Amino acid sequence: MTVQSLPVKLQDIPTPALVADLTVLNTNLNTMAEHLPGDRLRPHVKAHKATAIAALQAELGHRGFTCATVREVEVMAAAGLGDDLLLANQIADYERLAAIDNARITAAVDSDATIDAAAAAGVREVLIDVEIGTPRCGCDPDDAGRLADKARSAGLTVRGVMGYEGHAVHIVDRGQRSATTQTATDLLLGAHALVGGDVISGGGTGTFDLNTACTEIQAGSYVLMDGEYGELALPFLAGLHIESTVISVSKKGWAVGDCGLKALGMDAGVPTVDDHEVFFYSDEHVTFIPSSPVAYGDRIKIRPRHIDPTIARHDRMYVADGDDIVDVWPVDMRGW
Repeated sequence: MTVQSLPVKLQDIPTPALVADLTVLNTNLNTMAEHLPGDRLRPHVKAHKATAIAALQAELGHRGFTCATVREVEVMAAAGLGDDLLLANQIADYERLAAIDNARITAAVDSDATIDAAAAAGVREVLIDVEIGTPRCGCDPDDAGRLADKARSAGLTVRGVMGYEGHAVHIVDRGQRSATTQTATDLLLGAHALVGGDVISGGGTGTFDLNTACTEIQAGSYVLMDGEYGELALPFLAGLHIESTVISVSKKGWAVGDCGLKALGMDAGVPTVDDHEVFFYSDEHVTFIPSSPVAYGDRIKIRPRHIDPTIARHDRMYVADGDDIVDVWPVDMRGW
């Protein structure tokens, strides 16, 4: 879309609307690029799901990207951002992944079954995914070497290992977060000693400067941040909100905005609504106790605790420079 086809002012866009602050976005991108330049960062596109943002990351020198779904890999490749894509997840359809022929793609594997499936589909490069404390995918660290040998015997190139210290990234106390990260990455380094390869991939926004074991960090949420990471005193600013309209004011003391569960990721807790107190929410509504008078038609800003699932609920992201809408970016990596 062109600026000419858009409402010019933030107050004119229909609500609920996903809004990114362009100044904050650029500040966060540059801050991270200074800390982790070039291929030290493999940005995770699952956080923003927008190739427009990925293109900005690539312009800053980050040419390798982390993806969570085959859909993300497909769209990134089609957008010309496929220099080095890592699907950091096990999937049930490696044939679809192998059919993407305009990108370098590395797949995560963590078992005999996923290695067999990836090799049979024609996947060429893999990382051995190691479970290092977060109860998701990943093999036992002691089994990583055997799996790497199996993968190589099946004709796959093993680039190295990956592991995610997801149980550490949101720990508020920095010392505890650091110690938990160290314990996790020691496991990953032990697995890497058995596997070999040039790549040790892992990390996230919460541990971007604490994880010194990995050769590349898979941070994603730093681009626009969210309420949960905002508690960690990281050098990134909150730059995403849902623009909402007050649609009801009760004589009993509460008010209601037109943004509910269908527009917000609620897995990490209740969002903030300006400086008001949220006490109830449902499919299409957020109910709050105003800290100052509000009226029907007033605009409120709702900031999510977790941006990833919030963004995934929207098909577009309005880009704001102050009160002006300067662009609209499709959230073009939604779906699977």
